Amino acid sequence: MVSSGDTQRVAVVPCMFCGSPNRIDLTRTADGPKCGSCGRPFRLDRPQRIGDDTFDKVIRGTGVPILVDCYADWCGPCKIVAPTVDEFALRHAGAVLVTKLDTDANPATASRLGIRGIPTLLVFRDGSERGRHVGVADTRTLEALVGS
Repeated sequence: MVSSGDTQRVAVVPCMFCGSPNRIDLTRTADGPKCGSCGRPFRLDRPQRIGDDTFDKVIRGTGVPILVDCYADWCGPCKIVAPTVDEFALRHAGAVLVTKLDTDANPATASRLGIRGIPTLLVFRDGSERGRHVGVADTRTLEALVGS
């Protein structure tokens, strides 16, 4: 259970195995959070997949900055930026929720966000978009984007 003083360090993350949204206390990631439905572990040191059905829950229910990597499997530049996003997730686990949105599989959310080119990297805070970068990005660009 999360105390009221820690509500800003909470994230809503869909389970990659069963899809159930879980509210996770990011101050306790070292305890190895598990899905409340299926009991499988969350690995918050890597990007979390989100989609049309979970995007709004994650954005509204998370108290830390959220980096959203909008990509497609066929996109060459998306493959170039993926290791940088993975490294960023590892280095900022518990402080930033790093997510991935497949724009081909989730066209409703991609359209609503106005994604016109990929990769597009978005930052959300307090339920609102606070930053956007289109194209390949290095670590410094991600740091500046999340810090803005």
